[in-house]
Parts: sequence; structure tokens; C-alpha cells
Amino acid sequence: MELNLDAEVLEAYGFSKEDLDIAQIGTGLINRTYLLSPLIEGKKYILQNINTVVFKKPQAIANNLRSIADYLSGLYPHYLFIKPIQTLSGEEMFFFQNEYWRMLPYVPNTVSLDVLTEPQQAFEAAKQFGKLSRLLDRFDASGLEPTIEGFHDLELRFEQFQSALNGASNDLKARAQNEIDDAQNHRYILDYFQSYVLLPDFPDRVMHHDTKISNVLLNTQTYEGVCVIDLDTIMPGKFISDLGDMMRTYLCAFTENETDLNKIKIRLPYFEATIEGYLSEMKHILTTTEKELILFSGKYIIYMQALRFLTDFLNGNIYYPTAYLTQNLDRTKNQFKLLSDLISRETELQDIIETHLV
Repeated sequence: MELNLDAEVLEAYGFSKEDLDIAQIGTGLINRTYLLSPLIEGKKYILQNINTVVFKKPQAIANNLRSIADYLSGLYPHYLFIKPIQTLSGEEMFFFQNEYWRMLPYVPNTVSLDVLTEPQQAFEAAKQFGKLSRLLDRFDASGLEPTIEGFHDLELRFEQFQSALNGASNDLKARAQNEIDDAQNHRYILDYFQSYVLLPDFPDRVMHHDTKISNVLLNTQTYEGVCVIDLDTIMPGKFISDLGDMMRTYLCAFTENETDLNKIKIRLPYFEATIEGYLSEMKHILTTTEKELILFSGKYIIYMQALRFLTDFLNGNIYYPTAYLTQNLDRTKNQFKLLSDLISRETELQDIIETHLV
């Protein structure tokens, strides 16, 4: 397969196509990613094209990563933080033909998973995300720029849903009436969050914001966590962004694309592993208010994602890629089923949390 990779991009980092084996890798939907393997034995590299439709301010990504890398290298020099490699001219990105590129070191003897198959994998991933948050506990998050405005802003997502509802055709509204009712009936999740958001012990932290399992590297032999990757969305946020996204993506055996809702259930061993891994790093860092909101973080992120899928359906499927007309509606049903199962098991899940807070 011919790869759409200009020689000038490689030359900016001191390489040529003749010196490399180049393969497109990864399952991410946002950035194009390539593995560069020198034909003469040497280090491998990751080359990424930044999607400026999603990330409208690439320089904000570069600035954030530089600030965090400088902080971590000063206080925790042995921590593996994957920062971009500079171009030959000393830049952290290469701009060519209206596209931004960056190169990253390849971490050998590691694997990223697309699917969780063992609770221990959830433990290791949660521990790695928690560790990054712990090490950045005293970093001034206000010095970072949002790389996607309003990314986990539930109030904004609810407003977008209402706007889409007001503009949707009668046919789309009729198809989605049950889900529209669910969205409105769960508005209390937003109200509950707003009752906490201004409390002094509910701080903004440096959050990853996209804590799916594929964004952690694990050792290929032991499956122990090695480091966190895909740092484009690292920016200020509440702790619920990271832990809630872990709950949304780790706890069910099936993704949001599963249409058999009977399969959408919380797996208790994965819940406990996630909580145990995260709190093994964050238990002594979280404030009283944050500890109260641990389980709520799952409600917040799952509800927000349900709203986003429903909004896109009502808007005519203009954001998320779909294979058929009602896929975003099916994704909405899936997420509301996951939310319902989480809520129905709240007492059981809270007991697990309390056990690991001791």
C-alpha cells in the first residue's frame, strides 16, 4: 500500500524514505499514525499527523506537553513521559502543506490493547492514569490551554442536545422519543455536578481526558503498566473526566456499538480492579469532595456520552462516523443501558469503593 507521507516530513527529522520501513498503525479515529523502523538497526519512532479538524490549536498541544515534560523531568526524572522529538531546526512540530506533524519515541517491549480481557489489565491502566495525576498534583493546571474547548463540559453538551432537539425533524424526534425522555430525566446528573463544581476542594487538575485502554502501554511479557500515551487531550479538568471515562470504557465487555442491550452490564471484577488501581495512586491525593464523587464520575461521563450520541443523531449524524442511519441512536440506547446498570448497582459499587478508600 502506498503511504501518503511526504519526503519533506521525514527530512525535517533527519530521515529519508530510503532509510526506513514505514507502516501505518493504530486504530485511532483522530490522528494518522506511522511506525518508522530504520533499515539499519536503530531506534524506532512514531510519526503522527495531527487532525486539525478536531484539534484546532495544535500549538496548544505542543505548549502543554512541553510545560508538563519540563515539570516532570525536574521532579521525577525517571518517569516515562512521552514527549515529542524536536525537528532538526528545534521545533516540536513540523508544519507542511497546512498539516502539523510530530515525532515521538517508540517504546520497545510494550503493547497497547484495544480490548480488555483480564481485570488485571484494568488495574494496570487505571494505576498508570492515576500515577500521572498524582505526579502532577502540584502542577498549576491553570497554565495549560484547553486543546478541545468544552470537551467534558456537561452543561455545554446538554445545551447542544437541546439545540439539536429544537432543530430536529419530527421523524427523527419520533424515532428517538424514548432516548429524549431518558436524556431529560437524567438532567439531575448535571444539576448534581453543578452543586459541587464551585466547592474549594473540587479542584481543576491536569487530566488526560481520554483514558481508554489503548492509551496505556503495557509490558508485552508481564502486562504491567509502563506509561500513558496519546496526550493530545491533556488539559485542565476535574478528576471525574479520567476516572469516569475508565468506568465507561472498562466496565462493560462490549463497546457502544453493541446493539444487544442484554449484553450491556457492569462487570464487578473490572470495576473493582479499576477502582483499586486508580486509588492505589490517588487515594491520598483526592479531597473529601472528590472521594464522595468517585462513583458519580461514571454517571457523569456515561450520561455525557449518551447525550453526545443522541445530539449527533438529531443533527443528522454529522460528527461520529456511522455505518447506518440509526447507529448513533443505537449507541445512545447502549449508553443509557450502561448508565441504568451502574445506577441500579450503586450500593454494591459504593461498598467496593469504600473498601479501597480505607
